[in-house]
Amino acid sequence: MSQALLNTRLSSLDANFLYFEKKEAPLHIGSIHIYEGEIPFEAFVENMVAKLPLLPRYTQKVRPATLNLGHPTWENDPDFDIHKHVFRLQLPAPGTDAQLHALAEEVMLPMLDRSKALWELHMVYGLEGGRSAMLAKVHHAMIDGMSGIDLLKIILDISADPKPLPPIEAPAFYPAVNPTERFVESLLDSTEEGARSLFDFQKSLLNLAQSFLKESPGDLMQRFGQVAPAIMTPVSGLSFNKPPSGKQKLVWAEYYFSQARGIRAELGGTVNDVVLTVLTGAIARYVQSKGQKTAGRMLRIMAPVSMRQEGQRGALGNLVSMLPVEIPLDLSDPVERLHYVNAKTGTLKGAKVAESLNLFTTLLGVVPPSIMAVMGSLAYTPLPSFNIVCTNVPGPQIPLYSQGQRMISYYPYVPIAFAVGLSCAVVSYDQKIFFGITLDGEHEPEPYSLKEYLDQSFAELRQAAGLAPEVAKVVETPVKKTRARTSRPKEVQKPSGIPNRP
Repeated sequence: MSQALLNTRLSSLDANFLYFEKKEAPLHIGSIHIYEGEIPFEAFVENMVAKLPLLPRYTQKVRPATLNLGHPTWENDPDFDIHKHVFRLQLPAPGTDAQLHALAEEVMLPMLDRSKALWELHMVYGLEGGRSAMLAKVHHAMIDGMSGIDLLKIILDISADPKPLPPIEAPAFYPAVNPTERFVESLLDSTEEGARSLFDFQKSLLNLAQSFLKESPGDLMQRFGQVAPAIMTPVSGLSFNKPPSGKQKLVWAEYYFSQARGIRAELGGTVNDVVLTVLTGAIARYVQSKGQKTAGRMLRIMAPVSMRQEGQRGALGNLVSMLPVEIPLDLSDPVERLHYVNAKTGTLKGAKVAESLNLFTTLLGVVPPSIMAVMGSLAYTPLPSFNIVCTNVPGPQIPLYSQGQRMISYYPYVPIAFAVGLSCAVVSYDQKIFFGITLDGEHEPEPYSLKEYLDQSFAELRQAAGLAPEVAKVVETPVKKTRARTSRPKEVQKPSGIPNRP
């Protein structure tokens, strides 16, 4: 990753993750890694220091523009200290997976401190079997899912015995700009982004028009009629579609990637269709367990779609659009559900919904940053435009290592926001698929049955495909609130800013 790929000023999309962030709804993403052995802490820190020249953004902090005349800028932090970002935590005996799970719920919740670079790594020791873990937090203003995977490939190694790093030249340190220059730059950058956004909008609109001209008006109207409800109509709220309470619960699950591919081969669709089918089946069971009806109800999923081109791999920031996928909750046949999902996603892609919605993203640059900042501070959505978020990011299918220790589990984390009280991230890694689900801890105080429902939903789809079961590692998570409390690590050494659990 070269510094030439980094912008000094945040884009409109990146800046929105700062403007819309609230204490009750922090907007960082992250992951929970489990390693088969203990990672030497000091050696890990030294390795991070050695690799930081490859990650210049990770030594920079956000500086707001004067009067919000422009979006914030990334500026080198002259007081950067690695020990303000990498922490050591110790689980008390016996160091169960349930204790790690409870600790992760605490660590992942608080907002990142904006007075320093917007990332943290918490190294966890004392896990049963001599294992260790890493809890990673990075602000969404810095990365999206794809750039997060690229980052992981830099932090970790592709072998247990990597070659020593060659000398890496430190990035240039740019001196602070005086207030007058900062004021002028903010105005100029804002004007430039507005003009660039209009140009990008016109270019994208022309490309869409050319692609649509290749189809008959009747086909276009039919496709529009199929996708319009998911874009233009209000969503039917579920139990978790409420304003955020500032509490979170995490649910983890993992399955063999070979079985997802086998389901795809036998029943059709894509691996992403399999993921959405499994998730919808689990949500339907979960909704029913909460006493809500599923008959005639739709689950609207906002599925982020990467707009990152091949030449943009390695660049940080957010380059995403979305697909609003509506799936009936009352489809009890898993094969019928999979075929429905495949047809729906195919229709959305054929109608170029992601590209069309990306047009509105490009227009964000036309909105003055001062207005956008005010909108973010006042934002409140009692009725969301979708029920849940589900992002699926392909990761490396080979094992990764840290200080010679193999990463054996990789649970992604995405935040919840506003009235969307359930978010799901899915990552494929080392021949497995890992689910990481975040729920509001007050509105959904006992969400851990969702893990069981995911297992059931995956199993029924696997059985429908005629595949033999494979035994995956069972992740121990609390099943009752009282159990979560008793298994919680009360003597964990943790940095300041992590609140005690109630």
